[in-house]
Amino acid sequence: MTQAALSPGMAAIWLFGGFFLLMILRVPIAFALGLACLPVLIIEPRLSPIVIFNTTFKSYNSFILLAVPFFLLTANLMNVGGITDRLVHLSRTMVGNFPGALAQINVLLSVFFAGISGSSTADAASQGKIFIEAQVKEGYDLSFSIAITAVSAVLGVIIPPSILMIVWGGVLQVSIGALYLAGVIPGLLIGLAQMATVHAYAKLRHYPTYPRASLKEFMQAALISIPALLTPVIIVGGILVGWFTATESAAAAVIYAAVLSLLVYREMGMKQAWVALLETGKLSAVALFCVGTASVFGWLLAYYQIPKALLANVTDWGMGPIGVGVFIVFVFLVVGCFLDAIPAIIIVGTTLQPLAASVDMHPVSFAMISIVALAFGLVTPPYGMCLMVSCAIAKVRLRYALKDTLIMLVPMLLVLFAMIIWPQIPLWLPGVIRPDFLN
Repeated sequence: MTQAALSPGMAAIWLFGGFFLLMILRVPIAFALGLACLPVLIIEPRLSPIVIFNTTFKSYNSFILLAVPFFLLTANLMNVGGITDRLVHLSRTMVGNFPGALAQINVLLSVFFAGISGSSTADAASQGKIFIEAQVKEGYDLSFSIAITAVSAVLGVIIPPSILMIVWGGVLQVSIGALYLAGVIPGLLIGLAQMATVHAYAKLRHYPTYPRASLKEFMQAALISIPALLTPVIIVGGILVGWFTATESAAAAVIYAAVLSLLVYREMGMKQAWVALLETGKLSAVALFCVGTASVFGWLLAYYQIPKALLANVTDWGMGPIGVGVFIVFVFLVVGCFLDAIPAIIIVGTTLQPLAASVDMHPVSFAMISIVALAFGLVTPPYGMCLMVSCAIAKVRLRYALKDTLIMLVPMLLVLFAMIIWPQIPLWLPGVIRPDFLN
């Protein structure tokens, strides 16, 4: 066999150099990933540009990835079918008497919504339309309103079900059931950290508080919301008891959300259903196109053994589990600023997997600290999709809400480092409920 025309170092320069150059030229990330591969495929005589098409379409031949459009459709059906409105009312009866009431409701709704949709972008879009203008009318600063909406939306990829967990499980061969269970405690801790941040802001800026809801009002709101709150039970519970796979659970969630919207709450007609389907098609196309081109990029990294070359010196540093955990978080925090989470998992997750294994870091723990670190990228420029969506709804530039956003990320960062120091934070729940998932 003839030797490769490019060394791992030269191939990395062509791939990453081309990718970042295209990003500077404001080429969309999905296209930049594919176009960055072209020079290497042309230079290397053993390869051909046809690899782009073959590898892209091969990546779509995945039963697990079918869950992505299903979960997006579930979120959109919730929005048009009145489910979100019921959850807002329930949240108000629970935390409406807390300082910064409307912002507290915003965070709690993100917790509920995360347990159903699996998509932070869908969460930011739906809650931005509900809360940003409403908070400003009640006296909240616009920058704060944008920031808390964007930052709370990241819970959508941390609390199960999560599209990122599905992609991670499919690409790195980790139990999706284990990831679902592992995301519960970190997600709730981050939600509490965000509510504490809102409390501090509300005390400093004297944001309004609602009267305490009566027990009767809470019980009525909870009763009406029970059908919606059963959605995560069906999704996660069905996987845990072996009724269906992650993809089948996503399909079941679509059917359940449609039944609630049509027959229980009766707020969805053909027009609303069409809007939900159209929006799902747009979001799914973007997400899955990123998966395809990132797979080509990842395939070339593996072909030239670039990850092995990149980590050759890192493994010589002699870092322990905590040091490796901090290094992994740092890499994902930086990468998440420039790259969508799905291609980042495919490219960077597979690159760092050997490093995590070298210090006996549990695959589920590695997955969770990586996913939480990637969640930061949803609100940090220049990518920051959730922040961009929230700013677009408020019709302001991204930098307008950047200061408040960065302040709100500090308590979340403390939770992330706690997960590195105490790996049992993500591993405890799967170890108690389904220890076989951790084997």
